[in-house]
Amino acid sequence: MPDSKKLFADLMAGDDELAEAAAHQIAAFGEAAIPALGDLLNAADADTRWWAARTLALIATPEVGTLLAGLLKDEDLAVRQCAALGLREHPHADAIPALIAALPAEDQLLRRLAADALIAIGADAISALSDVMQNGPQTVRLEAVRALAKMQDQGTIPVLFAYLEDDSAFIRHWAEEGLERLGVGMTFFQPQ
Repeated sequence: MPDSKKLFADLMAGDDELAEAAAHQIAAFGEAAIPALGDLLNAADADTRWWAARTLALIATPEVGTLLAGLLKDEDLAVRQCAALGLREHPHADAIPALIAALPAEDQLLRRLAADALIAIGADAISALSDVMQNGPQTVRLEAVRALAKMQDQGTIPVLFAYLEDDSAFIRHWAEEGLERLGVGMTFFQPQ
């Protein structure tokens, strides 16, 4: 078994290749690695927090989802992006409020990663995304409708139908796209 102290030293060594290898080896410890990684989330150094988030994202447990959701408020943009990416890879319904809160971010990549994580969560996120469609600013509404369209869940049909006549051509496009992906509105002709 690898020495955990050396692995954590490698994780923080400043060498991306070494750190990535260490992240995978630490993640192999599973839940046993979570407390030490959780401690690193409080480090002053953003790079340390990023590698802790990266490593946590390799461990699929509900506890990790909660930790990653908390990182969506980190002061460092790269840490927030890493957390959203981790939640996309390991969807966690309890992260929905934090992901919705990340949708208005100034950074387009963070908005996209948060929406992608909501897509991965699926049906549990429909209600929150529907609320965003009713009350959010245009850039947030656009990510919300894209998420609903890509979800390919029958529960999105009423929400998408509601936006087929939206003032925004982009919103209408995604509403139509989502309904088309679900096969709604398709007409089949029988040969005579």
